[in-house]
Amino acid sequence: MERAPAESITPEPARGVRVALTTQSWLDLSFLHWAVDPADVAPLLPAGTVPDTHEGRTYVGLVAFRMHRVGWFGLPGVPYFGTFPETNVRLYSVDRHGRRGVVFRSLEASRSLPVAVARLAFRLPYVWARMSVRHEGDTVSYVSSRRLPGPRGLGCRIRVRVGERIEEPSALEHFLTARWGMHNSFFGRPVYLPNAHPRWPLHRAELLECQDELVTAAGVPSPAGPPVSVLYSPGVPVRFGRPARPGGLPTP
Repeated sequence: MERAPAESITPEPARGVRVALTTQSWLDLSFLHWAVDPADVAPLLPAGTVPDTHEGRTYVGLVAFRMHRVGWFGLPGVPYFGTFPETNVRLYSVDRHGRRGVVFRSLEASRSLPVAVARLAFRLPYVWARMSVRHEGDTVSYVSSRRLPGPRGLGCRIRVRVGERIEEPSALEHFLTARWGMHNSFFGRPVYLPNAHPRWPLHRAELLECQDELVTAAGVPSPAGPPVSVLYSPGVPVRFGRPARPGGLPTP
């Protein structure tokens, strides 16, 4: 099958989510990104996808935030088990239908039950970790230390100072944040899970501290130097739709 051209990058969802599989909010997000060679990460992506690129480069993202009130099938979000800190390592992908998305190489979360459900039911690489997110004035700190599956103690420590609101994000900033789906493999078959949320409210951020072991543990070559992009967002409400069929259409 020939590959369709990659869809346009838009700050609003590329497609609607008529029936929500899950609802949630992502809050207090810090986005750290490093440029990487597409050839280095191509073997890490699911079948049927290739690295998505901006001006010839692709990126690895380290994204720390608070997951808030995950809900299923239109039910109200859960206050305890659906609310927890999370840190993920993600790559950027595009499939043969031109759908841009992300691929999660690891997802640390501090609630063991959501981790178990995500690993067993959705084959997502979630890991149970001891985590915290703390505000002190205009700084936000994130700490993560892995529990199960190990290696125990593997983690990261991030601290950023939140700056001014970005009125018009750059093309690269849109590329890194305006991602309207997730690529994954489910029992060997490629799956695309669409999402929708309001346009990101983005802020400049100064990286004060970054001690990270998660990126290399996810199989990504160690980034050279500091991140090329550091952003902060207070967050958005999010809806995930049902998985798309192999032909590119959502399931009914």
